[in-house]
Amino acid sequence: MSGNPLASKIAAPYARALFDFSVEKNIMHQITADFQNLEIFLKEAGELTDYLNNPVVNQEAKREILTKTLQSQVNTETFKFLMVLVERNRINILESVISKYLELVYETASIKMIEVVTAFPFTNLQKNTLIQKLKELTSAREIRLLITVDSSLIGGFLIKTESKVVDFSIKNQLQNLAKHLDTVLEI
Repeated sequence: MSGNPLASKIAAPYARALFDFSVEKNIMHQITADFQNLEIFLKEAGELTDYLNNPVVNQEAKREILTKTLQSQVNTETFKFLMVLVERNRINILESVISKYLELVYETASIKMIEVVTAFPFTNLQKNTLIQKLKELTSAREIRLLITVDSSLIGGFLIKTESKVVDFSIKNQLQNLAKHLDTVLEI
């Protein structure tokens, strides 16, 4: 949901083209599964991401590494798409393309992506309760949480959607209390 705005803008037409193609060829589920797995894989394989993003590494070397690591792991059409990104020197925006593509899929399927920043990791019960409440509030068929742990919040959590931020953190409550005390003490 967040990231480099320029990469996101460049990635959007690639994601849209792949989305339209996947719908037309009735392979959206396969490409979506590939991209969900790739998203996780790229986060865990930082060296591969750095290698693909390196402008000094030539296209042939990038093609070769992708062939060795991914060709047997993903759908043929997904792999062809990756090769198009390499040929057009756009493999460096792969993570943004994946993000934009998944946004299109989730929007179509009435799945909401919601970022949650929490002071401590949620238990499964807390996660499921939050998902149920968010489903009720958003009328979404499904909720996908992107959870980040940030101990600077002290306690509580904050929720970010496309247009809103709801802050239930202790840090925010303390800041609001400090502002209130400042105004009271000025009087």
